[in-house]
Amino acid sequence: MRTDDFDYDLPTGRIAQAPADPRDSCRLLVLRRGAGATEHRVFSEIGDYLRRGDLLVVNETRVLPARLRGIKEEGGAQIEFLLLRERGAGTWECLARPGRRLKPGTRVVIGDGDATALVVGASDESGIRLVQFTAREGRFMDVLHRLGEVPLPPYITRPLEDPEEYQTVYSTDERSAAAPTAGLHFTTALLDGLVREGVHIARVELDVGIDTFRPVSEDDPALHHIHTEHYRVSEQAAAAVAECRERGGRVVAVGTTSARSLESAWNEEDGAVRATEGNTSLFILPGYEFRAVDAMITNFHVPRSTLLMMISAFTGRENVMRAYGTALAEGYRFLSFGDAMLII
Repeated sequence: MRTDDFDYDLPTGRIAQAPADPRDSCRLLVLRRGAGATEHRVFSEIGDYLRRGDLLVVNETRVLPARLRGIKEEGGAQIEFLLLRERGAGTWECLARPGRRLKPGTRVVIGDGDATALVVGASDESGIRLVQFTAREGRFMDVLHRLGEVPLPPYITRPLEDPEEYQTVYSTDERSAAAPTAGLHFTTALLDGLVREGVHIARVELDVGIDTFRPVSEDDPALHHIHTEHYRVSEQAAAAVAECRERGGRVVAVGTTSARSLESAWNEEDGAVRATEGNTSLFILPGYEFRAVDAMITNFHVPRSTLLMMISAFTGRENVMRAYGTALAEGYRFLSFGDAMLII
């Protein structure tokens, strides 16, 4: 297995720059896991493929306005931070641009002195720095909400008309550097309609982090260092999965982040998903045996990415690459604001 096995040609013009309006009017490619057969539908018709008793598992994390700009105290250079994860007491793991100018001890002024950023930790091999943020008055989070921007992926160049475009309709606590984008296709009305038809919904949390932005660079994907992400599967979510199994329903993960949360919470001794909170570095590659997830809703992913490798593990690399070729030929839109795939 080589990283090149998960490469494909993605023309720039096929990368969606804006979400469908309404959200559930995007296209839906249905991929059958066994035969690899495909069908072309609209996302609002997804209920045709879900059965009474099935369980949709959604990631309810919300995207922080985590892109913050400032001026280096010495020299006046412009600095941009992407806040990834809070380590406590106002200290954050961050990506910074340009990073070479930010050695430990460097200070950056945010806004008109609204806050100060102090680099307290050197970069690791991935470019992450530890930065202490201090507000001039009040709480730093208030400054972040006032001056921060929603951090869109680098391949989206169109500014958001409304920051809510990059949030799911069921998002709650702000903790992520990127949206769990498979959930962007759902509207409240669509979810309500599915519930009326007997589909159940459970919520998990996974704070989407740095690997969303980075393709695999190693020739051998097994050598790729995947970063840890914080996740939480509550007692209610674990019980919902168990009840779904008992009634013969299917566990349908909405997105790779929900799938990663459930698989990380799988307990071999119990043979079930267990309520868990912690950090996961689970890297799902072809050859992995899924235990908690029966079906998956996902987007069309970046070439050579860990997400493309995960869905290849779920349904087979040949099936996935053939389906991607079909989607390109049929004019589907790709990546975060693009169209959707249902793998059943």
